[in-house]
Amino acid sequence: MQLDLTDKTVLISGAHRGTGQIIAARFAEEGAQVLLHGFTEDQAAAACREIDAEPVHGDILTDAGADSLVQQCLSDGRVVDVLVNNYGTADAGTWATSDATAWIDAYQKNVLSAQRLIQRLTPSMRERRWGRIINLGTVGSTRPNARMPHYYAAKGALATMTVSLAQELGGTGITVNLVSPGLIRTPEVEAAYLERGRRKGWGQTWDEIEPRVAADIPIGRIVRREEVADLVLFLASPLSDAIHGQNIRIDGGALGVVN
Repeated sequence: MQLDLTDKTVLISGAHRGTGQIIAARFAEEGAQVLLHGFTEDQAAAACREIDAEPVHGDILTDAGADSLVQQCLSDGRVVDVLVNNYGTADAGTWATSDATAWIDAYQKNVLSAQRLIQRLTPSMRERRWGRIINLGTVGSTRPNARMPHYYAAKGALATMTVSLAQELGGTGITVNLVSPGLIRTPEVEAAYLERGRRKGWGQTWDEIEPRVAADIPIGRIVRREEVADLVLFLASPLSDAIHGQNIRIDGGALGVVN
């Protein structure tokens, strides 16, 4: 399948590590011009060493940092066709321990970081009457846990923001969608479950332990970061013109069928 991304410029926030870095690599493999964002110049440059991408940087938790980042992205008359709001973070906390400062911080990281870039980049997309905005959420925005309430509340706000933005941009040629992964196989997740599985006697290797981790997931395993990236790429492509305002879960069926 040809995704027709070779003439597209893509900005991926928080792509200096983790799933964002995988997404950046996938876009580069498809021939897109990739703007790989890190909070510092060194972060972004280090992440680009093995990816055909241009490093850009800025603290998107502040207006000044977002302004600086966008100026780099739009230098020399360049435009951003696809915005992937990948950055977000889940800080530990509970209802008893997370104070108002923690809740505001979660909102800054998981909502306003995306809002700042959306507000700065959509005007030029409107002018060209084409664009893609893809926000990275979590299945927890649909079914949150009791732990980390500030994080899940912020991701819930991101989901609501996505729907509102989709209505605002209807008929402009810009599509807006939310990708909501479930449990993803990252080095950190694998290491944590390997330790837990060995302690519980589930086995010694990931192949032995993963089926126990994924006992409630219909596909029998957890999602790979590459699968999340491939979904993002499809939504970024011209092939996805009819997909707009959706919260698309990629969780192996863990939350079941929603009627």
